[in-house]
Amino acid sequence: MPNVMLRYNDAGDLVFYVAKKDLEETVVAMEHQGPEQWGGELELRDGARFYLEPFEKPPKLPLTVRVRRI
Repeated sequence: MPNVMLRYNDAGDLVFYVAKKDLEETVVAMEHQGPEQWGGELELRDGARFYLEPFEKPPKLPLTVRVRRI
């Protein structure tokens, strides 16, 4: 379960960054993005998929969280 940083880039895309692997990739799909729930299954541009335990509301970014590889 890696620690990742989630942030928005200048273009407004959600970016997923793993420091230990120097991996930075754009999130292309997220299971829950509404005002009542945010997170769930994430798909990165390179096809990798991760699971982020959903938040009850969208968090303030940048944020460091633990995810699980699917």
